[in-house]
Amino acid sequence: MTDFRFRTLAVGALAAASVFALAGCGSADPLAAPSATEDSGASSGSDETIVVGSQAYYSNEVIAEIYAQALEEAGFTVERKFNIGQRDAYLPSLESGEIDLFPEYTGNLLQFYVPDTEARTSDDVYAELQDALPDGLEVLEQSSATDQDSYNVTADFAAEHDLKSLADLADVDGLVLGGAPELEERPYGPTGLKDVYGVTAAFQATGDTTVEDLVAGTIQIANVYSADPRIATEDLVTLDDPEGLFLASNVVPIASSDIADDIAETIDAVSEKLTPEILVDLNVQSSVDKKSSADIAKAFLSE
Repeated sequence: MTDFRFRTLAVGALAAASVFALAGCGSADPLAAPSATEDSGASSGSDETIVVGSQAYYSNEVIAEIYAQALEEAGFTVERKFNIGQRDAYLPSLESGEIDLFPEYTGNLLQFYVPDTEARTSDDVYAELQDALPDGLEVLEQSSATDQDSYNVTADFAAEHDLKSLADLADVDGLVLGGAPELEERPYGPTGLKDVYGVTAAFQATGDTTVEDLVAGTIQIANVYSADPRIATEDLVTLDDPEGLFLASNVVPIASSDIADDIAETIDAVSEKLTPEILVDLNVQSSVDKKSSADIAKAFLSE
């Protein structure tokens, strides 16, 4: 199982981390210049136009723009079809070949095709998704970045109790879990915490004020999406989920089988560098700093 930790830092530190993380792309870097020994007449691109799509969701559009710019730098011609909507709107276009490449999320997409899936961990979900996709579509390499349900605590609370994993909460008394009202009945709610990790937590419906209540100390655990920019701006720590309480939903490129092999090296290099911390930082730039997707993508790739 892919084991990664969503420890987030202050926004400034995240940006610095992005620079160092991205500096190591090596030969797989889609922006790397050809060496002197390479044939100057060769092209890594294609005469075919690659159509890149995105959901009507700022985080998804940023990732799609990164894909698009990486492909353009690798010599491909790219057409953008962004802000399409939800899966009912864009999946038919992917399946028909009208769109060639789309950033998706493994767990959510798997549930679309296999509603009763029992896969939960990152590797299990990814493996099952490869078999679930219809003919003509392929998954490229998934990133470690996710956009899914997660449980978060404040950095101070994590330091006080030495918390890294959900399992560590079992030794903490007096916990209150906050989230949307329906969380109380979800399989990953208070009952799931108890059954999977032995964690006892009272439940408080907090809805839209969940993060505010966490920061104020009214609750000690908050259900927050793992790519939420407030994880960075409010200095939260997302706890590891090694037992798969939540359905893993890693960012993954879905590509037309016709062009998957041609673009895999370029797009896989992007996925390798798209970590949980960097995705949160990209979302901060979009939703808090109000930068354009094009500028965010350009900075990501150039760093």
